[in-house]
Amino acid sequence: MKNILITGGAGFIGTRLCEKLFDKGYKITVLDNLSPQIHGDGESNLFKKIKDKCIFIKGDVRNKEDWKIAIKGQDIIVHLAAETGTGQSMYEVEKYNEVNIMGTAHMLELLSNTNHSVKKMIVASSRAIYGEGKYICENHGETYPTQRNDSDMNKGEFNPKCNICNKELMLSSTDENSKIHPSSIYGINKQQQEQMVMLMGESLGIPSVAFRYQNVYGPGQSLSNPYTGILSIFSTRILNGNDLDIYEDGLESRDFVFIDDVVDATILGIEKEEANSEIFNVGSGVATTVKEVAESLKDFYSSDINISISGKYRLGDIRHNYADLTKAKNLLGFSPKFDFKKGISEFVTWVKTQEIKEDNYDKSVKELKDKGLMK
Repeated sequence: MKNILITGGAGFIGTRLCEKLFDKGYKITVLDNLSPQIHGDGESNLFKKIKDKCIFIKGDVRNKEDWKIAIKGQDIIVHLAAETGTGQSMYEVEKYNEVNIMGTAHMLELLSNTNHSVKKMIVASSRAIYGEGKYICENHGETYPTQRNDSDMNKGEFNPKCNICNKELMLSSTDENSKIHPSSIYGINKQQQEQMVMLMGESLGIPSVAFRYQNVYGPGQSLSNPYTGILSIFSTRILNGNDLDIYEDGLESRDFVFIDDVVDATILGIEKEEANSEIFNVGSGVATTVKEVAESLKDFYSSDINISISGKYRLGDIRHNYADLTKAKNLLGFSPKFDFKKGISEFVTWVKTQEIKEDNYDKSVKELKDKGLMK
């Protein structure tokens, strides 16, 4: 029986991973600070799901002493703990760096300088490290556009253009060899985390695996956090009877991947030697528009709220990014089991069993506007 440490193990992905690993016979330790933004004030449902399935350490990855306690006797570390809001990262820069970069640095320093039994590391990276995904220019082939400019977006021209000829580009799937050019502090953090773990893993002889998760959703996702998770944000608004205001032209897209697929891919990375020293995309491999998400949720909730396309935009937001899963399929045998229709149905069924949360979305938008990050 292997001992496994999950940092951020009381979070959305961590709890589902803890449950599945418990069922497989692993001995699990969870290090988590039970952040109020995710867990609220009392014992959250996420925490209740795992508290009897693990050794729980309430601690913080910013605290090296908490790491020392957590790492003791572990065979595998799955490092999920992170601050995750893309927009929020642009004005809470110090906090994001402390948690995401220094938290990871503490782990690696202890593995470098103390006796331990760790034989594998898994790090949660993100599609955010790519910034815009891969595109094709009919004149110049494969290309990675720079951040969209304010003047184009102000005119309602939202699609990325070729950096050379300024022609509108055609979308392509993003593979692991695609250009890394993050457009947020969060994306930069994730790039650094990934590089730190992969570099130090090689240096220390500890096989390491990085997973670039796309937009993860499903039962257990926070319905009260207005900074992350578009399906949760839209659901909370709809259930509070509030209209949906969709940015740009509604045709911006993301790769929405169901929680169980993410956890299954992560477990393959833990258990398969073929994963060692490799980096993998984890997604559905399909681009779904924000307009499609909004309309699907409205139908599933049988709601009569209005959906408006506002043309507003947020500086630093990407237009498209969806995963090429060829590498994960070939090396890990990973294929997603949930398409968007099946996944959203499971998500909505779960949401209907939950207490309706206060809708704090307008407050989060005001914060972004006050910081000059939204037009």
